Amino acid sequence: MDKNIQIGLLYEFYGNLLTEKQAYVINSYYNDDLSLSEIADELEITRQGVRKHLIEAEKLLNNYEEKLGLMNKFLENKNELKYIYEELNKLKNKYNDENINILSARISKLI
Repeated sequence: MDKNIQIGLLYEFYGNLLTEKQAYVINSYYNDDLSLSEIADELEITRQGVRKHLIEAEKLLNNYEEKLGLMNKFLENKNELKYIYEELNKLKNKYNDENINILSARISKLI
């Protein structure tokens, strides 16, 4: 998985566990695509200070995932739901059963 996507997902799961400054730096850098210099200007700290906050926050996010595994479990469940959805669609096309249509629609909303 691309690092930007991974950190973005980790931030979605664990961002509230970061300090306000760490969360701001991660969000600005990965989600808002700001440079270290732009973030430094906004926070009125050095570029190196921003980099330090970024590295600390990335470590924390990865440590939370290592211990709790919420993101990996989410991705596993999503993949499993995709598989079930695809299999239901095969059945839907074959049998055109209303219950299958309802289940397929419900799973589609989840993925």
